[in-house]
Amino acid sequence: MFDFSSALDLPLIWGLLIAAAVFLYVLLDGFDLGLGILFPFAPSDKSRDRMMNSIAPFWDGNETWLVLGGGGLFAAFPLAYAVLMPAFYIPIILMLLGLIMRGVAFEFRFKAEGNSRRLWDYTFHFGSLIAALCQGMVLGAFVQGVEVSGRNFAGGPFDWASAFSVMTGLAVVAGYVLLGAAWLIMKTDGETQDWARKVASYALGLVGIFMGLVSLSVPFLNPAIASFWFSAPNIFFLAPVPLLTAALFFLLWRDLHRADAEYRPFLTAMGIFALGYLGLALSLYPWIVPFEIDIWGAAAAGTSLSLLLVGVLPLLPIILGYTAYSYYVFRGKAGHEPIY
Repeated sequence: MFDFSSALDLPLIWGLLIAAAVFLYVLLDGFDLGLGILFPFAPSDKSRDRMMNSIAPFWDGNETWLVLGGGGLFAAFPLAYAVLMPAFYIPIILMLLGLIMRGVAFEFRFKAEGNSRRLWDYTFHFGSLIAALCQGMVLGAFVQGVEVSGRNFAGGPFDWASAFSVMTGLAVVAGYVLLGAAWLIMKTDGETQDWARKVASYALGLVGIFMGLVSLSVPFLNPAIASFWFSAPNIFFLAPVPLLTAALFFLLWRDLHRADAEYRPFLTAMGIFALGYLGLALSLYPWIVPFEIDIWGAAAAGTSLSLLLVGVLPLLPIILGYTAYSYYVFRGKAGHEPIY
């Protein structure tokens, strides 16, 4: 009988699958979280209706990738899950509460009338803000690393709250606002689109500042990261990452000031996120618990990983297919009439 577990590097394959799921979640749920952060500041109630209608067919499906990432970590890397979850219990619970607030506000706002709609507007906003901030702080705490003793988390319940994690939390909020504003440029017109272009311009500046700060900070978190990025010949092979990022920043800044550029700003913003994610992934490889446990040390048994892979591989094309189909069906500009 052919043994997949010995023929393939299953921990690496699963590490790539989970990294891809997290990346897709950041991209797809990022723009609707960013839209929620911007929600109360829209120029009119009709603009808020258009904003809500633009994500109504997609917002809950986008969170599929969060489930896949978390479930995959639990199933494929149980040791990493057992170490990381206690380290991040508080921000993860707050994030989930924020996502619940968003879901409730989404459902009730479509049915509310009069002044009660304003209550759900702010519930949607604060739920989005809390979820985005907590995701960024978890990212920062993860990159910094957690205290491990043997096979257990050995730190305190608030180790995740540090100056670096607060900075990454604010960075993710700014990044999601950029994605949300770029989405509105693509999906709306008139007053809403003009407002979104202005917001995206400010957000782009903040994202550039935060990406610069994170890029300068991460190499100092561990000597191996600094060596990886700045030693020869790596520095020459890796140079395209920051150069392409700078080029995309320039292209996005130019497109935000062109009235005929509607689709490219969103694609360019996604490209900036992709390159930032790639930079972090390269810096942290092969650690799944940074600087303590690598993907091979945290992986489940080979037979378990191969069985899980047989179940997941047929489902991924289906998920990607219906996701792409839903975006195709609901293409075009959003209106302000209730559709939910």
